[in-house]
Amino acid sequence: MCRNIKPLFNYEPPVTPDEVRAASLQFVRKITGFNKPSQANEARFLQGVDEIASAANRLLRSLETNALPKNREVEATKAKARAAMRFGA
Repeated sequence: MCRNIKPLFNYEPPVTPDEVRAASLQFVRKITGFNKPSQANEARFLQGVDEIASAANRLLRSLETNALPKNREVEATKAKARAAMRFGA
């Protein structure tokens, strides 16, 4: 999985449309192999990003859980600690 795509479900504050779009962009970049598409493919590339973002938004709105929402700041701190252990930074 692409390391830049972060879990978006069950967070407080809730996911924003910009976060969903960023994850969708990363996904489309990953599966196409394009960081920036050529002019010939740009419209289709952006259409793919829009379609993935739309599907992701529908999915996230439809999911249910009994778990308490995770705090973004706490999760970010945990991720930094894991990275420090992994990379020795």
